[in-house]
Amino acid sequence: MTAMENVKQNPMQGSNKENKQHFDVIISGGGLSGSLMALSLSKLTKADGSLLSIAIVEALPVKQDNPVDENALFDARVLALSHGSAKYLAKLGVWQYLKDDACAITDIDISDRGHFGKARLAAKEHGVNALGYVIDMARIGKAQLKALSQNTKNNIQWFSPDSITDITWQESNENATDNSKLKVTLNSGKVLSAKLLLGCDGVQSPVRKIANIEVTCDDYQQVALIANVSTSKAHHQKAFERFTESGPIAMLPLNPLKKGKTSLNALANSSTGGDSRCSLVWTMTPSQAEEIKNLSDDAFKVELERAFGSYLGAITHVGKRDTYPLILLQAQQQTYHRMALVGNASHTIHPIAGQGFNLGLRDVQVMARLVEQALVNKQDIGNFSLLHAYQTNRSKDQGEVIQLTDSLVTLFANDLPPLVVGRNIGLQALNIISPLKTALVKKTMGY
Repeated sequence: MTAMENVKQNPMQGSNKENKQHFDVIISGGGLSGSLMALSLSKLTKADGSLLSIAIVEALPVKQDNPVDENALFDARVLALSHGSAKYLAKLGVWQYLKDDACAITDIDISDRGHFGKARLAAKEHGVNALGYVIDMARIGKAQLKALSQNTKNNIQWFSPDSITDITWQESNENATDNSKLKVTLNSGKVLSAKLLLGCDGVQSPVRKIANIEVTCDDYQQVALIANVSTSKAHHQKAFERFTESGPIAMLPLNPLKKGKTSLNALANSSTGGDSRCSLVWTMTPSQAEEIKNLSDDAFKVELERAFGSYLGAITHVGKRDTYPLILLQAQQQTYHRMALVGNASHTIHPIAGQGFNLGLRDVQVMARLVEQALVNKQDIGNFSLLHAYQTNRSKDQGEVIQLTDSLVTLFANDLPPLVVGRNIGLQALNIISPLKTALVKKTMGY
């Protein structure tokens, strides 16, 4: 079967029999950022009343009729959704597929192991029911694909499995009948044209590399060890951020597994359940991670209890353990001619404050808003002013979040006495000084 035949048979493409080559927007990548970007643009209309035509180019096979196949597209990690992110997903019709499985975070407990500093954040103090929500990455991705599948207008076409191998930026041509401004060549040999190209294709973004956009990359020399665990005490929807000498430990509350329903994470996690089920994100050095990952379950429980403390009692069950290297990656520019980077293609950050996906979601939100404004004003959606506005907006927000997470990593990884005293005084001050707490909560909630 040829790549194009595979595209025609893809149920997510719709019933459009025409092999359309020109689109308003081409999205490189159909994962979390790409599918969300398509969903955000899918109902926008042009001056003639027609919907934007959108092409999604995804390297992995995407099959709506068999959700298990999406496990490769959306990995097994758990995400902390900010309050603002959940609100945006509700606006797009995604939250209805997630709300029953998402665990609300009503409180956050922050502490520095072996020291006096503690801070507590509570949703009720800020007039909301939840500061955020915890849910499997795979569930979010599949909910987005499900919402996309409700599109019956056939204005979205998938090219999957396929990838962009070349980009041609064209000069304006008044005689061009399709108003093409940019062309991409796919691995299958297909050539697509559009007014705007959005790179939603991850850390190794092919379109970023083709455009020769350079990145800065700092290796934290840390890895995140993740697993689902259960504890002897109920979490009561409280999340914990515990700073230790080896790195931060996040313990995020999860909903109980539903009877007869398999967790998307892994069957190995099925031993964890009840209202004491948590997602563990334990940051440590690569050598420590290798050693701890290979411990027996009982030995692992002992090490985790020693590092985390007795906040949730004993560790009673441990699921499958995986590790991920931690880096800070930043593209040196967000945009290029008729092109913008979105999500991990633009930035990959430390998970210390759980802001990675939420930051990418705001990339999507801003781009969708700018495209909508351009359409209302009957402007070219790939024009310089739109891309400049995106660059300006996202650089500020990304800079603030990166500064926050990077500073926390540096501050809590240092055991110099003056820094230890200073950070613990800071944690105590966070409890006392309302404006300081409000500013932090507002930022982490995505506002």
